Amino acid sequence: MGLLEQCEELFKTSNLYEVLGVCKEASDSEIRRGYYKVSLQVHPDRALGDELATTKFQVLGKAYAVLADKDQRAVYDEQGIVDKEPDTLDQDRNWEEHWRRLFPKVTLQDILDFEKQYKGSDEEVEDLKRLYLQHEGDMDLIMESALCCTYEDEPRVKDILQKAIDAEDVPAYKAFTHESAKKKNNRKIKAEKERKEAEEMQKEMGLNSEDSLVAMIKQRQKSKENGYNSLISDLEAKYCKKPAAGKKGKKN
Repeated sequence: MGLLEQCEELFKTSNLYEVLGVCKEASDSEIRRGYYKVSLQVHPDRALGDELATTKFQVLGKAYAVLADKDQRAVYDEQGIVDKEPDTLDQDRNWEEHWRRLFPKVTLQDILDFEKQYKGSDEEVEDLKRLYLQHEGDMDLIMESALCCTYEDEPRVKDILQKAIDAEDVPAYKAFTHESAKKKNNRKIKAEKERKEAEEMQKEMGLNSEDSLVAMIKQRQKSKENGYNSLISDLEAKYCKKPAAGKKGKKN
């Protein structure tokens, strides 16, 4: 499967600019910024409940590699295709190392700090309006794609979008204004299931609520095929609290 097909499957769009959340006229710095923002959303250490996080992270890296290369970007802009030959799209490339070279100072704390600053900002509002337009008001897809959002954020996200509709910044899509109760409930059920799974994981490892991050990281460490154990180990050594006496585990 080619890069554009992978983007369509994983990000619901084959447009590389939309994958990075930028416009076609974006500058190099804006493209880099877009890559950074979306990478925080799909990075396996942040998207612990997403089984496709590693694949999304790799495909995102390829999308950025195309748009960050002047020649490849020109070909894509003119012909709408991606050259399959360049080394930048090598299937065996370590995208984690590539990301760490681009953002060498990014740590788990950086991600958490970014999330705190991002929520409620003008930037978040603009991103949500873009996702609303891209997915034509489908809250399932909006919540899946929204940066730094969980089910608990849904009322806040809806409020932001409703205000944008009232201000006529975006059209009133029926999928949003007349969403069925069943669809809303399905999101709630899914979120509750994920919450229970996280709680069960904590109990199995004998961890308290403050150490929930440890449980999630340990769960991720079990999947060696994900290829992110080195990064997880680095974060584990730096940021996770040591467990209380008699409890298992250490940090992300």
